[in-house]
Amino acid sequence: MTEDAACAVAHGDVPAESGQRALVAVFASPVAEHLLRYGRDLGYVTMLVEPDPERAAGLDALAEVPELSPGADLVVTDHHRDELGPVLRDALRHEARWIGIMGNPRHEGPHVQALRDLGVDDSQIERVHRPIGLNIGSRTPPEIAIATLAGLIADRNGKPGGFDF
Repeated sequence: MTEDAACAVAHGDVPAESGQRALVAVFASPVAEHLLRYGRDLGYVTMLVEPDPERAAGLDALAEVPELSPGADLVVTDHHRDELGPVLRDALRHEARWIGIMGNPRHEGPHVQALRDLGVDDSQIERVHRPIGLNIGSRTPPEIAIATLAGLIADRNGKPGGFDF
């Protein structure tokens, strides 16, 4: 019996060819913690960005958004932070594959006005995805992280999992 290549990957017999993928979680939060943990399991190189030195204490975190390659996915895990606008503005200056922010899709996100106040063009603001995960009814930090990562995988693979609600 001949085994197909996808089956061999699923069984761990051969590594998946995924290229260099980075997952950047912005703002130390329970969702960020789960995103980074699960992201490592999925083969992402993971990073936490936490600009507040007090919140970053004891964490392996960067103070600002690093250079983002076209293979990077960035997820903002808190839309109530004062640093929201500047962090997203800096992220949008890079060629990240995907940039998203948590939040209720029924309301305009606070990032829109924060970015406009900083002079960011609407075409750039439209690059920010919201909501960030598949619509599976997630509520807890682990569920939100799983929904987000599932959506990123579907989007990266051009599959219909998508972000439509």
